[in-house]
Amino acid sequence: MIKHSFVLFFLLLISFIGVNAQEGVPEISYSGSPKEYIIAEINVTGDLNNDPAILANLSGLRVGQTISVPGEDISDAIKKYWEYGLFSDVKISVDKIEGKNIWLNIYLQERPRLSEINFSGLKKSEIEDISTKISMMKGSQVTPYLIDRAKKYIKQHFVDKGFFNAEVSIVQRDDPDKPNHVFLDIDVDKKDKVKVNSLEFEGNTVFSDHKLNRFTKKTNEKGKILNFFRTKKFVKDEYEADLDRIIEKYNEEGYRDAYIVSEEVSRNEDNTVDIVINLSEGNKYYFGNISWVGNTVYPGPYLSEKLRIEEGDVFNQTRLDERLFVDDDAVHNLYMNNGYLFSNIEPVDIKIHNDTVDLEMRVYEGQQATIDQVIIKGNTKTHEHVVRRELRTKPGELFDKSELIRTVRELSQLGHFDPENIQPVPLPDPEKGTVDLEYNLVEKANDQVELSGGWGGGMFVGSLGLKFTNFSVRNIFNKEAWRPLPTGDGQTLSLRAQTNGKYYQSYSFSFTEPWLGGRKPNSLSVSVYHSIQTGTNSSYYYGNPYSSYGGSYGGYGGYGGYGYGYQPLEEDPDEHLKVTGLSVGFGKRLRWPDDYFQFYTQLSYQRYDLKNWAYFLMENGNSNNLNFKVNFSRNSIDNPLYTRNGSNFSLGLEFTPPYSYFDDKNYSDEDMPDEERYKWVEYHKWTFKGNMFKSLDNAGKLVLMTKVEGGFLGYFDENKKSPFEKFVLGGDGMSGYSYYGSETIGLRGYENASLTPYSPEGRQDGNIYNKLALELRYPLTLQPSATVYGLVFAEAGNSWSEFRDYNPFGLKRSAGVGVRIFLPIFGLMGIDWGYGFDDVTGRPNASGSNFHFVIGQNF
Repeated sequence: MIKHSFVLFFLLLISFIGVNAQEGVPEISYSGSPKEYIIAEINVTGDLNNDPAILANLSGLRVGQTISVPGEDISDAIKKYWEYGLFSDVKISVDKIEGKNIWLNIYLQERPRLSEINFSGLKKSEIEDISTKISMMKGSQVTPYLIDRAKKYIKQHFVDKGFFNAEVSIVQRDDPDKPNHVFLDIDVDKKDKVKVNSLEFEGNTVFSDHKLNRFTKKTNEKGKILNFFRTKKFVKDEYEADLDRIIEKYNEEGYRDAYIVSEEVSRNEDNTVDIVINLSEGNKYYFGNISWVGNTVYPGPYLSEKLRIEEGDVFNQTRLDERLFVDDDAVHNLYMNNGYLFSNIEPVDIKIHNDTVDLEMRVYEGQQATIDQVIIKGNTKTHEHVVRRELRTKPGELFDKSELIRTVRELSQLGHFDPENIQPVPLPDPEKGTVDLEYNLVEKANDQVELSGGWGGGMFVGSLGLKFTNFSVRNIFNKEAWRPLPTGDGQTLSLRAQTNGKYYQSYSFSFTEPWLGGRKPNSLSVSVYHSIQTGTNSSYYYGNPYSSYGGSYGGYGGYGGYGYGYQPLEEDPDEHLKVTGLSVGFGKRLRWPDDYFQFYTQLSYQRYDLKNWAYFLMENGNSNNLNFKVNFSRNSIDNPLYTRNGSNFSLGLEFTPPYSYFDDKNYSDEDMPDEERYKWVEYHKWTFKGNMFKSLDNAGKLVLMTKVEGGFLGYFDENKKSPFEKFVLGGDGMSGYSYYGSETIGLRGYENASLTPYSPEGRQDGNIYNKLALELRYPLTLQPSATVYGLVFAEAGNSWSEFRDYNPFGLKRSAGVGVRIFLPIFGLMGIDWGYGFDDVTGRPNASGSNFHFVIGQNF
């Protein structure tokens, strides 16, 4: 302070001496007492980037203020400027003095601003991470504090990643093209990572050294085979978390007094550390008597039953916390699901005798909370009524935690919001006994440009479709709603076209209204489709074109391509298959057996026009298929993109009228024309599919999916079997185009359709199938812009022509790995490598190593 006052006094002295030389300025003697002056004007000069008036206000001085010269007013002003840290030079001088008035000049040199940061020694991804952490934007002022802060953050960033010896230097250079702007050159030398050389334990008898090493997930010795896939770097925060994990494991085994006596981390010259952890295990404890106090809503014996901890069980603090607060059926959730939002349960040790701990559960019930307001935020595209109709928590009802969780699940199923970022926030008001619920949503793009394809018969079959999953029919004639299409009502509109160029074309349109009438979750679906397929000139094949034991399946130009080789096919205009169809479906959510069940019915009609089509039982003429479908399903999965928990089961029946029972025709007559025999197709088709998902870790990342499915195609008259409805098994599960009633089922590790049996005439004849699958999934990213996860799978399945040949244990097995990528605009894509372990009769190359591409569908 003395230094600043001296500098100020010196500057004012020089200024006043200069002023005294001017005519009309009175002489001021500094040997006397300070004089008071009134500030007439304040000017701010210098190389400035801000408004001078604003900078003048920062001084604390103002026009009209009386100050003493010399005095503390000006020295305090200079202090303020230095305290802001925005200036590299500050001077206050006097322009002139007239009578009692004084004119002040404040000279400021602002600190330079940032033109660019140049990094060296780092990868692109590391630069992005660091830039986010240091938050130094172009145009911002560069201060010593910010430079020191950047060094600290960068250093800590690499320490957290195991680079304990990282060095950071920051050099400031003037920008020759911009006055008072600088470049910052940040050079980072990460050095080598610090790894764990040895990890030793002392004082342990309950757990072996090997077992304790398994508990330390992030602190592992290098050079051990068992740690090959585990990190070996030493990161202090993760090391401390591993210490807590060790004590937690002791607590779970009843050793509630266990603690770490000491731990020593010593550095080695080879950039490694040796760790020695000294433990005190204590005695093993057991649960004793558990009593309840303060409970009036539920009796003590009932709460003890729900707690599921018996006297004599090993004392496990983790299990106690889970049974009280964490599990879906935890004791506290009994209260939370019954409106007691303000309730709490506190377990207290009331007696410890020998190795037994008696607990008293002190229950504070409070009053029931009623939902006051339900607030929706973040739905920038989806209309609010679409969100509110899915809510299970409504104003005036008692708070129910289970319904809050269920609402999150229902909003996830809509597909309009990022399921990883649906965040309900209770806003309780204990005084009023109410709670507001705020649902924070993040819209995600879910309209899709669908691209899919398949390969067969030496040609590619591709499809292009537009799928709008949040369409709004009622706003079609509202010009302002077209951005670029009317959206927000949750309706689905799909347009699709498929072709392989010359031989196959298909067009379809479908529309779904999920809430018919807007009051109940009853869905209405309508679809219309038409396809044309021409034949191919079979003279271009060599080998037997109709052999059922050929080397490849020529499905897309016709079903005749089973020879061992082929040359490019030519269109045969004398062969065609045309199909036109219409379907109308109605779905309803059920309340029994629970409200996860759904019922769906569908009425469909297809008309087939065949000309010299030798690949079905019927070759010429017209055939009609009027069928009715009934489907019961139960879907409780928590997230449609990356499911962690829940299940999805469906049981379906599709059937036609049994014409053969009442039309008085003799279908055993071999001379009956096919056009008459199959004028009206008849069959009954049964399917079952079930998926179950279970998260295997606390983070909800590692997920096990199990799947079972099967189907049976039956007939009413053996002589009038359906020529069109079949099951096609094997490969990626992508048909490439419609099989006209046939259902395509994937089984990785085998070529497409290779596990489908054939009739003696060389036609596909899969009437029964079943399949089992296990899949282990782990996410790589779960961002709204992309969902990516890897998987390992094992599956088995087969199909048969006749029920008498059915063998549920005669399955073809496979295993492999894959990856799935979901991009909002394109939908689901992926690739799998599978290995089929079993040979396929007549198809020597069908099993073994196979790659499968997945576009627009999932297994």
